[in-house]
Amino acid sequence: MKVISGRQMTGGYGGGDIISRCEIEAGDNQIVVIVGPNGAGKSTAMKALFGMLKLREGTVRFREEDITDLEPQDRVALGMAFVPQTRNVFETLSIEENLEMGAFLRKEGVKAAIDKVYDLFPALLEKRLQRASALSGGQRQQLAIARALMTNPRLLMLDEPTAGTSPVVMNDIFRHIRKIASSGIAIVLVEQNARLALEIADMGYVLVEGKNRYSGTGADLLANADVRKSFLGG
Repeated sequence: MKVISGRQMTGGYGGGDIISRCEIEAGDNQIVVIVGPNGAGKSTAMKALFGMLKLREGTVRFREEDITDLEPQDRVALGMAFVPQTRNVFETLSIEENLEMGAFLRKEGVKAAIDKVYDLFPALLEKRLQRASALSGGQRQQLAIARALMTNPRLLMLDEPTAGTSPVVMNDIFRHIRKIASSGIAIVLVEQNARLALEIADMGYVLVEGKNRYSGTGADLLANADVRKSFLGG
C-alpha cells in the first residue's frame, strides 16, 4: 500500500515554481531517498508532501486519502511526522521534556512511548535530564527523530539528517533509520550524501531543477552510469 503519493507536484515560494510535475511515492516499510544537486528542489518536494508548500498543480495522497489541501498539523494527526534540518529541538528543555512535547497527540501510553525511543536511542536515556542545548550535533539529531517518533507516525520525513555530522555519526544515523523502517514506519529522506543514502534506499528519486530526472531502486541508481557520473562522483 502507498503510504504517501505526490503526483505532478508543481509550486514554489512567490512567483516562480521550484518543483515542476515532481512525483514522490513511498510504500509501507520503505526507505525512500530524494537526492540531487544543490537547488534541485529536494527539500521543497518534501515540504510539499507535508503541506508546508501550497501546490499550484498536483495532488498529495496519504494512505489513499487526498490531503492536498490539509494543513501540516492535520497531516500530523493523520500519522505524518517531519523533522527539519535545523531548529528541530527545544534547546532550553531537557531531553525528556522534548519527548513529552512530542507526545502532545497521545492520550495515553506516553511513558511506554518514551521507553521505546530510549531503547532505540540509548544515548538519550543516559542524558535524559540534560538540556538539549548541551547535546552534540549527532545526539541532537537523534533527539529530533525521537521526538517525531513520539507522535506515533506511519510516515517519517527527514530533511538532511546527517548535515554537518562526522562520518561516524552519519553511519550511526543511517543505522537508526534502517531500524525505524524495519519497525513498520515508512521513511522519506532528503540527503546530500547521495551514495550512502542510496545504499539504504528501497527507492530513490534524483531531482534536477525541480523535476524528476531518474528514479528506481537504490541499487539500480547506484548502478546507473549516468547517475554515478553526474551525482555520485564517478
